[in-house]
Amino acid sequence: MADKEQVKQILGTDGISGTFGELWLDGEYVAELEGFQAKIDFKKTAIPRPRQMIDAHKTTGAEGKGSCTMTKVSSRMTKLIGVRMKEQKTISFEIISKLDDPDNVGAERIRYMGVQFDDLTLADFKNGEVGKIEAPFTFDDFDPIDLI
Repeated sequence: MADKEQVKQILGTDGISGTFGELWLDGEYVAELEGFQAKIDFKKTAIPRPRQMIDAHKTTGAEGKGSCTMTKVSSRMTKLIGVRMKEQKTISFEIISKLDDPDNVGAERIRYMGVQFDDLTLADFKNGEVGKIEAPFTFDDFDPIDLI
């Protein structure tokens, strides 16, 4: 067992608040960001084993997926995605996410390359509600710029 003096006590101020998350889409700051998630899903193949009831698994690939949620304040996504689609150009972007809580010891920045959004919401609104845009995407690669 570790000596109590060697174990760092986690303080309430150590938790990193998503309030301080930021996003850049093709170099442009996304001021209306409400939430962001990016993750890697691993593709695995089950490997049967003699005299074992439980299969082993071998990782055979991976897929980058994510989503960003934004308050609807402009037609940014319609312009970015729609114009490229209409021009029959590759609809690929670069995203940089940043989480920098001033109460924590550092910032985390990650670059995502080959970002392709899964859909384009042209209109989605309700009387008496502030609009939101949910933009799921896939990405081909990532590069940690700064890690805490």
